[in-house]
Amino acid sequence: MKIKPLSDHILIEPIKEEEKTKSGILLPETAEKERPEQGKVIAVGPGKRNEKGEIIPVSVKPGQKVLFKKYGPDEIKVDGKEYLIASEEDILAIIE
Repeated sequence: MKIKPLSDHILIEPIKEEEKTKSGILLPETAEKERPEQGKVIAVGPGKRNEKGEIIPVSVKPGQKVLFKKYGPDEIKVDGKEYLIASEEDILAIIE
């Protein structure tokens, strides 16, 4: 299934945190984990319209790694895989 976000929405594949603590202890799958804050942009919408009706393009592109608000994006599942959909205002930075 192909997903094309609308407006200024961005489809993100979350990057999972390491499953090992700093001291080297491996965390089991059942351990409660924090929601990811980094991800890879998969698709972007065309952009948001301003008051004049002109489209303002989204500032991120597919393939870029981004840092986003922890609880800003909505979680979705497509073909058994988890993704996040965020507004452009939920994106805090591009990771280079």
